[in-house]
Amino acid sequence: MSWADRAVDRSPLVQRSRSRSMQQMKVIVDAARRLITSRGSSFTTQDLVKEAGVAMQTFYRHFPGKDQLLLAVIEDVISEQTTHYRERAAHEPDPLARLRLHIQAALSAIDRDREAAGDGSGDGAAAGGGGGNGVKLGVGGGARFITAEHWRLHQLYPDEVEHATRPFASLVAGELEAARDAGLIAPIDTAEAAEFVNLLVRAVFHHYAFASHRNESAAEVGDRVWAFCLRGLGAGAEAAAGNAAAGNAAAGNAGTGSAAAGSVAGAAAGGTATG
Repeated sequence: MSWADRAVDRSPLVQRSRSRSMQQMKVIVDAARRLITSRGSSFTTQDLVKEAGVAMQTFYRHFPGKDQLLLAVIEDVISEQTTHYRERAAHEPDPLARLRLHIQAALSAIDRDREAAGDGSGDGAAAGGGGGNGVKLGVGGGARFITAEHWRLHQLYPDEVEHATRPFASLVAGELEAARDAGLIAPIDTAEAAEFVNLLVRAVFHHYAFASHRNESAAEVGDRVWAFCLRGLGAGAEAAAGNAAAGNAAAGNAGTGSAAAGSVAGAAAGGTATG
């Protein structure tokens, strides 16, 4: 950055303008999330500016078009989810136990979408994870919206989609690195392994978001994915047994939720009841 750029950045006028722009963008993105909650991504820019209470010119000042707005929504949702996963597992000292919680939490949105749809045949974009100021498309919400728009937008803006989805892969990589350093898994390339885990979770999430008929819950799907991951990561029996104990202990903690609890001893043995 040149001295001129640094001087501009220090300018109170520029800082106020930047703060105002950030506030306007947040208002627009929050409005989009409310519209997605109620009608999916089928809203128009006219619908958006009315919901946000801004002029059309203000929208186009910040976003070249609707696709860029949807990219911002997806980035917001994934960033919030990842922060939620990290905070939810912060009490757990075992990196493998934390990773298990992250994977199960990521897949739990499947059930929330189906519950919101009633019989599982409705538009999952109407599901909401509960957010402030009436912004319902939040943590865990909109599995079908995320799935459909992810693949459509990936065809057009692969770099932007990769950036939007990076937080979860980075979270996984950090846990794998900690597990490798602690001797809980094989000495693997954690960046490569994290990418494979990320792709696996994404593929399963995308499949079950639209699977109208299935006989297992998101928790059961998460258990099967975790069993597969443990085997692929080369977790030893000792590490897996310790992770199982941590998972059982988590079940006794208030607020952790039943989907985050349970044993992975069966996974260490090479299979689960649903495998």
